[in-house]
Amino acid sequence: MTTTTRPADASGRFAIGGDLTVNRLGYGAMQLTGKGVWGEPRDPEEAVRVLRRAVELGVNFIDTADSYGPFVSEMLIRKALHPYPDDLVIATKAGLTRSGPDDWRPVGRPEYLRQQVELSLRHLGVERIDLLQLHRVDPMVPLADQVGELAALQREGKIRHIGLSEVGVEELERAGETATIVSVQNLYNLAARDADPVLARCEANGLAFIPWFPLATGELAREGGPLDALAKRHDATPSQLALAWLLRRSPVMLPIPGTSSVAHLEENVAAATLELSDEEFAALTDAV
Repeated sequence: MTTTTRPADASGRFAIGGDLTVNRLGYGAMQLTGKGVWGEPRDPEEAVRVLRRAVELGVNFIDTADSYGPFVSEMLIRKALHPYPDDLVIATKAGLTRSGPDDWRPVGRPEYLRQQVELSLRHLGVERIDLLQLHRVDPMVPLADQVGELAALQREGKIRHIGLSEVGVEELERAGETATIVSVQNLYNLAARDADPVLARCEANGLAFIPWFPLATGELAREGGPLDALAKRHDATPSQLALAWLLRRSPVMLPIPGTSSVAHLEENVAAATLELSDEEFAALTDAV
């Protein structure tokens, strides 16, 4: 696919694992599925348009998971973008199984993780996954066994880099004893910052921090609230300001806002061009 436009690189770039350089504002592909992240989307063709438009706009980091659909998201990515642009980095995940809409259950048995990685390779149409993230730590399986199986797949050339999702500092440190971890994906946004200690550890070690659910603004976006007032000043939306805050918050931050709409995608990508003053950033930071 030919990339036709590139926005100003106001959001900066980050090299995942030191060798996968991406624009820091990515795209999360969870919403390219049916209700409850289950089954086919209501409008599959719009889903394809969203993915192609994202790449046209300069997004070169797409995050998905085997459990989105299941596999629906990965197969839509292949349909829309394969053969992939040389600079496109696709991250996927394994470790959550599904039994129906909105039902998620961690399974970290090594044989299950291996099976899911093999399926993701097939569904994405690649020989090696750029970034494979353990979607959840299975409390019934030793962490070293879960990460160790991903490390084995990495040695076999099927995974380039390994990441984690929804972990604390202690789990991150323990996982690092078994394999080289290059990223963490945790719930994080302007209104929910419980993962600040993990973010600090990622900064200290040069790991990518990928905040999921980045657009939650809640009361901050109410009429007359701090996000609402600042958005009007910038002729922007509260969601755009929330993304701009994340990008300013840390140089290792890689937000992945998701949407099933081209119009909403374009709005999100435009957030990369917003610049917050020191005073505006501080005001938003202190608003929670």
